[in-house]
Amino acid sequence: MKSFLEELLPSTRRALLHRIAVAQAEGRAPSLVAAVQRDGHLVWTGSRTSVDGHAPDADTQYRIGSITKTFTAVLVMRLRDEGLLDLGDPLEKHLPGTGVGEVTIVQLLGHSAGLSAESPAPWWERTPGSTRPDLADVLGEKTRMHPAGRRHHYSNPGYTLLGSLVEAVREASWEEVLRREILEPLALNRTSMQPRMPHAGGWAVHPWADVMLPEPAEDLGLMAPAGQLWSTAGDLCRFAAFLADGDDRVLSAESLSEMRTPSVPPESGEWESLYGLGLQIVRRDGRTLVGHGGSLPGFLAGLWVSLDDGVAAVALANATSGPSTGVVAGDLVRIVADAEPRIPEPWKPLPEVDQALLELTGPWYWGTYPYGLRLVADRGVELEPLRGAGRKSRFVADPGARETWTGLDGYYAGETLRVVRRDDGSVSHLDLGSFVFTREPYEPGDAVPGGVDEHGWRGLGG
Repeated sequence: MKSFLEELLPSTRRALLHRIAVAQAEGRAPSLVAAVQRDGHLVWTGSRTSVDGHAPDADTQYRIGSITKTFTAVLVMRLRDEGLLDLGDPLEKHLPGTGVGEVTIVQLLGHSAGLSAESPAPWWERTPGSTRPDLADVLGEKTRMHPAGRRHHYSNPGYTLLGSLVEAVREASWEEVLRREILEPLALNRTSMQPRMPHAGGWAVHPWADVMLPEPAEDLGLMAPAGQLWSTAGDLCRFAAFLADGDDRVLSAESLSEMRTPSVPPESGEWESLYGLGLQIVRRDGRTLVGHGGSLPGFLAGLWVSLDDGVAAVALANATSGPSTGVVAGDLVRIVADAEPRIPEPWKPLPEVDQALLELTGPWYWGTYPYGLRLVADRGVELEPLRGAGRKSRFVADPGARETWTGLDGYYAGETLRVVRRDDGSVSHLDLGSFVFTREPYEPGDAVPGGVDEHGWRGLGG
């Protein structure tokens, strides 16, 4: 059987190798390993090293830093989906006594709770977790940097609180819950709290000389949910496939889509980076990537997924500073997506047709704005403007209802689209969150809010 690792073109594989070779050489990293997955399959791995004969591979562990936060966020979303909490709940409801209990769970997930970015000194990444035995030691005295819910302000202590929340609701350690609910179902057998052989050692490279110094690898204690994990390029590619498509054993595709939605608006009209719920969202090379970056002393990590291209990439290095693994991972996605663009699935007709729904398709008018309604699979519909920019949305059929739908995206996300019929059973109009869509623009007798001028349309003279 042909290996999935042979699927990329030779020219693409060489371009990938060249990119990581440049990153390792210019970034002066002791080693760098990377991997690419496409449509759920590992299609390429590569590495560069400063030690002859000891190159890492996709099964070598590196510390992944804040990519850990995405795992923690998935655990919290599982609690929500099981009905054990609501994202709008104040923290105090489930984890009392923190002193910041009025902030909500969703604010903590999206880093909009206004909490401090770091725990009090000494620097938590280079000191053992025993230095901060209690949540009060993690939060310190000055906990509020901004009003809750107003802006994005990255907070490592916020994810410590979320890890403690998971422990309180599950009545088990964060590590045990993580292993049972994510690592084992997804077969992430090389992701762990502590390093397991083979693993890379963490190094600091002198900024002005080609010499190195070993970095400590501390157990972060309560801060573990913010950055403790070790993993491999292979495991993270499997995790990336999960982030793209979901897995009902862990978290549904719908909940992951919610995680990929920005939690607060950008601070300016143009944006390059936003944050969802445990996931970073960036624009790069004309495409949107979701994933996370990570760093701890001695290690750098980056994971990005392009949903539109079906491509994800991971880059890991064992250096405190040097190669920008997030940029490298993004470049690997671009190289594959541009060189070997996704081949679309063949067009196929719907397996069956509902004549009543088919009669609803075609042009509709919101006032004088023309829209087109298209029937898609599973009785869903799409509504999009026929001219210029406008509010395009997809709608899913409501269970058990023949003529109502719920918006999935865009301006109408969550809004109800319904068919309104006359007494004789004929279609009068579509109602979309109180907006009326008619078959003709301002036709006399139609259910147009405010009515239609009795004299109808007229030219310049009358």
